[in-house]
Amino acid sequence: MELQGIYVPLVTPFDEDGSVAADALDGLARTVLDQGAAGLVALGTTGEPATLDEDERRTVTEVCARVCRERGVPLIVGAGSSDTRRSARQLAGLTGVDAALVTVPAFTRPGEAGVLAHFEHLAAHSAVPLVIYHIPYRTGQALSTATLRSLLALPGVAGIKYAAGGIDEDTVELLADGPAGVMGGDDAVFSPLLALGAAGGVLASAHLATDRFVELVDAWHKGDAVRARELGHRLAALSGSAFAEPNPSVIKGVLHAQGRIPTAAVRLPLLPAGEASVGRALELLAAVG
Repeated sequence: MELQGIYVPLVTPFDEDGSVAADALDGLARTVLDQGAAGLVALGTTGEPATLDEDERRTVTEVCARVCRERGVPLIVGAGSSDTRRSARQLAGLTGVDAALVTVPAFTRPGEAGVLAHFEHLAAHSAVPLVIYHIPYRTGQALSTATLRSLLALPGVAGIKYAAGGIDEDTVELLADGPAGVMGGDDAVFSPLLALGAAGGVLASAHLATDRFVELVDAWHKGDAVRARELGHRLAALSGSAFAEPNPSVIKGVLHAQGRIPTAAVRLPLLPAGEASVGRALELLAAVG
């Protein structure tokens, strides 16, 4: 599996009665693919998977899998936990998807050697390739460039969603030799990650102006720095507004305002975004064009 381009980690829309709005999810999936997304992610953090019961998670996966099969594009599904044995059993039973997005073990902070052993075990047992989600400001586990490269080299690992919280010397070092499969995961710094050599991104804010994020990837990969720099600044502002409140509350507010989902509801402990945040995101979305 070759990771590149824009993958949209879909929100889980809810109806007025609080149930999963499967038809709205289907429509979102089709719209972002129509606008050029390379694939979809179901049950990522943006989809609020921790608040979904087993039947709801199955519904979300089935809707996204059906659309991806029809369109001939990959589906990545969020899976796994900090329990290596339980994660391995779950991954061994995955069917109907193309890869699994698996976060570095959170809170336990097993050390870099433990993280590498964890993913060696998962990759050996998984029915599908793994995309490792490196997001140390949530997991509490920092990883060196050497460890990230070792993870990328594991058989059965398709890539890394890289969300280190910014760009530093380690980021530059990781991307210096153009490794395959590094996907940006910090929306606001996506453009400079592409400039450094990222293959694409898994971006919640790409629900909005999907085609413009696709255009940004194309511009950097073709070396059109003038076009990419200007567009990248506008999209960075949009992404900043999309994360002005805990994700995905602002994105859901915008999608609801556009009539693309039936409600802006999120499930506790998240709260709906305020009108000012949604309004600002809509203004910046209009400015993107």
